[in-house]
Amino acid sequence: MLKQITRDKNDIFGMPIFGFLFKNSKFLMLLRVIVTALFFYAIYFGFVHTGKENSFTPALFWGIFWSFFMVITLPTLGRVFCGICPHGFLGKYITKFGLQKKMPQWMQNRYIGIVLLVVGWWGIYYMFPGVYKTPFATALIFSIMTFIAIITYFVYKEMSYCTYICPIGTLTRAYAKLSFTWLGTYKSACNECRTFECVTACPSNLKPFTFDKRNSMTDCTLCMECSEACEAVSFKIVKPSQSLFKKFQVLPAEIWTYILILAVIPISMSFHHGINRSNAANDMIWTKTAHFVNSFLHVSTVDLVGLFAFLYALLFTVITAIVGMFIASNILKQDFKKVFYNLGYAYAPLFILGSLAHTLETFFVRGYDRIIEGFALGFGFGVINITPLAKHGESWLMIFGVLKWIAIIWALLILYKRIQLINAPKVKKILAFPFAASLIIFFLSVNIYRAYILDTYGRAKSSHGMHAQHKSVPVHRIKNAG
Repeated sequence: MLKQITRDKNDIFGMPIFGFLFKNSKFLMLLRVIVTALFFYAIYFGFVHTGKENSFTPALFWGIFWSFFMVITLPTLGRVFCGICPHGFLGKYITKFGLQKKMPQWMQNRYIGIVLLVVGWWGIYYMFPGVYKTPFATALIFSIMTFIAIITYFVYKEMSYCTYICPIGTLTRAYAKLSFTWLGTYKSACNECRTFECVTACPSNLKPFTFDKRNSMTDCTLCMECSEACEAVSFKIVKPSQSLFKKFQVLPAEIWTYILILAVIPISMSFHHGINRSNAANDMIWTKTAHFVNSFLHVSTVDLVGLFAFLYALLFTVITAIVGMFIASNILKQDFKKVFYNLGYAYAPLFILGSLAHTLETFFVRGYDRIIEGFALGFGFGVINITPLAKHGESWLMIFGVLKWIAIIWALLILYKRIQLINAPKVKKILAFPFAASLIIFFLSVNIYRAYILDTYGRAKSSHGMHAQHKSVPVHRIKNAG
């Protein structure tokens, strides 16, 4: 076990303040205990106070945990959310006293978590807007996930819940590749090591000393247990998304995470919460489909417009990605899967920076005040009124819109770097590039079209499926909208 090492200047562990924040085991333990206490208190509060007056439970889960903290930290610090997650924190101890069984092969499927997130959360969200955002529903869903997590941790070893079942497990692994931090080791020290304390300390049985060579941190959750066990472990500031510029063992589930999350969040919201708030809403294909289905099913409890906006977004996004990469693979004379799963990493910045723009604007307009008011209520300070930091329409908020353009440029840069890794003539790479970039171009087009529709036709005075109000409005009420 190495006790001391001379650290590089870009090693966060060697920096006075940041080294304490990320490496001090006592501080990290205190932080995890506080977060876990807040987590369970918010669940309890949601069951006890089920009415709309309880703004604390939604504020903690939907205002801080998701999306504010996670969306901001993933492209910057990486998977630090997983490092303080109550499930992972408790799971580490539950697993030690559990049955320590190996998870069955059929359960070792990373698509389980993705499907739970895409269908179980977003599919239902668009069909029944706001159903999860009541205090009771929020407390219920996190109670169910906690129960599943505890059982999985107890039965299976190596934090299998985090890897395969957790709805955000694969998501955080995929998007953490954009960050400017990297956990690795000092090779000079590792060459002399014969005890491998970093491996023994890792709850997920990973091998930190292989991360640099493999150009992949695999399923590392940045719990920092390895850094406490051995001083050879480093946590460095590096170029953003540096691993994506080199070869590594690809994980197909990560590519599908990029595609599906792009579809169900930014694209679906552009359709349903953007274009469908304009006076041209009734001319959109998802609205027309909803009207047609409602004409013979007469559904009044489901937001059919939201459902079909979600389904069309999935359809358009998946087809665009597959067709574009298929044409590119034919031009490059390469296997489709090889091209698709290698170049697909270029999609990584699109959702995360697009969501970051929305998250930051929302925080200033109607997030900051709700969080403060919610916490004041939750801790017995009564009802207080906080003025939002900004109002809709203020010109300075447009600065956050630049993040979407940065996402597009960043995605094209990653695509350019990764297409260079394919063994093909330069001319073919040039010809294949725009087809490989089809999904990036589609994302750009949706944003431009949304802005064009709202600018040309204006916002409708009354919008269905309003995100801000979290209401499910029957289709028959919007037939004459605009």
